[in-house]
Amino acid sequence: MTASPRPRIAILGRFASSTSATRFEALVGARKLVQGVWNAGGEPLTMLPVSGSDWAERLRGIDGVLMPGGADMNPARYGQVIESHEIYDVDDLADENDLGMVTFALEAGIPVLAICRGLQVVNVARGGTLVQDMAAPHRHHVAPVTIDAYVAELGLSTNVVQASCYHHQMIDTLGKGLEVIARSAEGYIEAVKIDSPAWAFGVQWHPEDNFETNLAQAELFEGFIQACSV
Repeated sequence: MTASPRPRIAILGRFASSTSATRFEALVGARKLVQGVWNAGGEPLTMLPVSGSDWAERLRGIDGVLMPGGADMNPARYGQVIESHEIYDVDDLADENDLGMVTFALEAGIPVLAICRGLQVVNVARGGTLVQDMAAPHRHHVAPVTIDAYVAELGLSTNVVQASCYHHQMIDTLGKGLEVIARSAEGYIEAVKIDSPAWAFGVQWHPEDNFETNLAQAELFEGFIQACSV
């Protein structure tokens, strides 16, 4: 009996100025992120960000889209100018591809999991804005987050997850069609349900950081891959 093929999960690659393996500018993907997809039963595929992408063509045969973390978006994308010296590695090509890819996926009914910057991209794509630089204490830590809704849909066996946060920006004005389903102790948005014909959620934390030791993070990947397998 032939096993069912793994669902194909598109993940936009990120440009790096150099790597020891290539010696030159490189296209990279977070190793733990792709491992999380693989362990959950998916086939991670790195997509090259290029100008003028036809996403109907590029996402043909793709079963799910994972929007990864990354550097900061250009504030011009949400109607602002740079107001913080903490903004780093702005890349207009990355912004163009992130926004185009997730907009098409959501409209086409392709399941989407948006992580960290990925969540911020979805918010901007839906007309929302970002806080350009948030208070330092919340930036890099692990803390419990309570999920208020859609626990079963997310594939979780608990509504409290240990969220590994690594970011200095966050949602400010909420975009259209986004429903807040979790906040931090400080009141910051940590997870949203995204209005779409398919399974679509975004989290501000990084489930790939501790999916190997934390069941809830592994379950989130599994819930996503299960939705991509339907």
